[in-house]
Amino acid sequence: MKKCFIPFLLVLVVILSACGDKDTSSNAANNPENSPRTITYQSETGPVEVPENPERIIALTNGPNVLALEGNIVGIDEWTNMNPLFQDRLENIEVVSEDDLEKIIELEPDLIIAGSHMNNIDKLNEIAPTVAYTWGKLDYLSQQIEIGKLLNKEQEAKDWVSEFNNRAEFIGEKIREKIGEDATVSVLENGDKEMYVFGDNYARGTEILYQEMKLKMPAKVEEMALESGVYTLSYEVIPEFAGDYIILSKNTDGDSSFIETETWKNIPAVQNDQVFEIDTKSSTYSDPITLEHLLEFFEKSFLEN
Repeated sequence: MKKCFIPFLLVLVVILSACGDKDTSSNAANNPENSPRTITYQSETGPVEVPENPERIIALTNGPNVLALEGNIVGIDEWTNMNPLFQDRLENIEVVSEDDLEKIIELEPDLIIAGSHMNNIDKLNEIAPTVAYTWGKLDYLSQQIEIGKLLNKEQEAKDWVSEFNNRAEFIGEKIREKIGEDATVSVLENGDKEMYVFGDNYARGTEILYQEMKLKMPAKVEEMALESGVYTLSYEVIPEFAGDYIILSKNTDGDSSFIETETWKNIPAVQNDQVFEIDTKSSTYSDPITLEHLLEFFEKSFLEN
């Protein structure tokens, strides 16, 4: 009896153990705690369940904002990829558009950031949770905070905004003390055969100069560009829009022949060596990386000359 009973007990123990292991494995697979955690992000179009800590982000827009928060990007839009400020951070990152659905699938994103104007938003949402933003709906600092919320880094984004505001305001006070409260600043950019002048919210450092530093724009700029953001003008009328200081957004792909004209050479800011050049390709965003770069440039340009 004993010789038969002991093996039976051993078999029974093995079977029960195997069943226990199977149940444990099954419970682990169905346990939400072992699945990627999600948060509910309140987007423009309603709540979206997104990863708590996204690990494979495709940024079809707002890529620089994501980079500033050290988000792990696996796909980026072509314009951000061409920007000299970001190229070191985007090494080996795939360039994609909203139409590259197969490539996007291959990249296995867990979060997609898009523009509300883009194609295939519904199809993108089938690939991964997709959050779309409308350009210009939020101001440049609020946009950074929204990206912070999306990436579960809201406090980090808020801390940067507060610190940036304080530094830009302080530097602005020092600049106004040096150049005078009534001194004016224009932000100009060369195109193919025309020039552009900017208001206070069209990148190229305009948010820093006018919103944060409280520097003044010429009356003509305020009249023509403040509301629209940008105004196109011919070379002949540049003097009407030129401030005591000029920030020249130098577009290497545009026409620079205006620099050789008497019209340009006779502008007081040009004659007084009060023209500060920035690179257009490095200045067309208003994300923290670009803003920090331009804030440092303005501080040196105005205060160390």
